[in-house]
Amino acid sequence: MIQTGSSIHRLMVWLAVATGIVVASSVLYEYVFTNHDQGELHYRRGNLRLEDGLYREALTEFEGQLRLHPREPAGHLGKGLALMGMARDDEALAAIDDAIALKPDFAAAFANRGILHDRMGLSEKALADYRHALALDATLADGPGWITRFFRKQPQAPPTIRDRAVYLAEELKKPPAERLLQVPELDGAQRSYKVHGKD
Repeated sequence: MIQTGSSIHRLMVWLAVATGIVVASSVLYEYVFTNHDQGELHYRRGNLRLEDGLYREALTEFEGQLRLHPREPAGHLGKGLALMGMARDDEALAAIDDAIALKPDFAAAFANRGILHDRMGLSEKALADYRHALALDATLADGPGWITRFFRKQPQAPPTIRDRAVYLAEELKKPPAERLLQVPELDGAQRSYKVHGKD
């Protein structure tokens, strides 16, 4: 046990005080002297609202970001994802198309547009988007990692866009009367891809 008044005790107290001063100074510097971009704050809050399924609130945040940075591809994709969550498919498609127009190599936008086309029953367009997304970024085939699934309370990995692309390609080879392109209870497990693309 360290004795009060000993040199080790004084050193530990001094280190604790010094650590507190350094932490408080860095926090103060961050909030006083760093220029916070309100658009970035809207973007971050929008992503958090998407993860929580609060689509109206997410839409408000992404629209706030786009008022400040109208040419931000990730903001348009976020807006599209929020609209998808609200089943406003035509508006969601327009927003995602805007993201792709601003950033033609935006793999996550193609993946999410594929999901939207899939939900809209546009299987051939969905397959084309899935394939293009995977060509741009093969890691999209991995789907969400275990940490993301833990926070989403998903013990099993949901189907990935690669899984869906393979399935659609096989079904589209069949005669139209034999195709099973949508299974709502399974399709509902497919999650949108996280908003990325901020360069």
